[in-house]
Amino acid sequence: MDEVTRDSPGPAPVRVVVVDDERLVREGLLLLLGGDPGIEVVGQAEDGLAAEAVIARTRPDVVLMDIRMPRCNGLDATARELRRRPDLAVLVLTTFDADDMVLGALRSGARGFVLKDTPPAELVAAVHAAAEGRSTLSPSVLDRVIEVAAGRGGGARPGAGPGAGQGAGPVASTGVDAAAVVGEVERFERLTEREAEVARAVARGLTNAQVAADLFITLATVKTHVGHVYEKLEVEGRVDLAMLVHRVGGAR
Repeated sequence: MDEVTRDSPGPAPVRVVVVDDERLVREGLLLLLGGDPGIEVVGQAEDGLAAEAVIARTRPDVVLMDIRMPRCNGLDATARELRRRPDLAVLVLTTFDADDMVLGALRSGARGFVLKDTPPAELVAAVHAAAEGRSTLSPSVLDRVIEVAAGRGGGARPGAGPGAGQGAGPVASTGVDAAAVVGEVERFERLTEREAEVARAVARGLTNAQVAADLFITLATVKTHVGHVYEKLEVEGRVDLAMLVHRVGGAR
């Protein structure tokens, strides 16, 4: 367990702790994140147990947490830390994207789930998003969450699998009643045609830059549309938006 500090110019950098049992992975993340002036890596730990003292001492804004670690895994460590500090943003970072791990991470209260092969720029963006209270899922992980969510809930949607109505937590709670879905459809139909296109693209897991390229519009325009979509649909992030679009069937 090592603590890392460095001087970071600029106002209020995002304070980050990295938790991973592989030293080379930790060191690589320190180099990657340390290159962003808006991020300050304040500590590192080799497993969830060692992370307890580091997080208590450094008071980070964001914790990058591996899942599979000895002594105390990332899911248990995430749940423990969020019981103590509900405002802490935990971003799960792993090589695995199995459904049970995605759901476990989200149920533990993680702000997002990012694969270790995520491009560096997207990982840095995910850290900033987590610090701002936004959810982040790698596109492949987002697809899995939507598929699993579609098979859960109270049977309001056709095609629910045998596990429908079972489970708990942020993903399982997406099973909503018919009246709620009607309300979501009505809100979706209030979107402009362009806003609906942006919503569908985001729901497919595209980044803002990819949406801009796909729709032949500027990045600034995409960001404006995404803000309007969030407000009109009453969602708080890309994960919520993707699930809503899935539930309403991409209305229109």
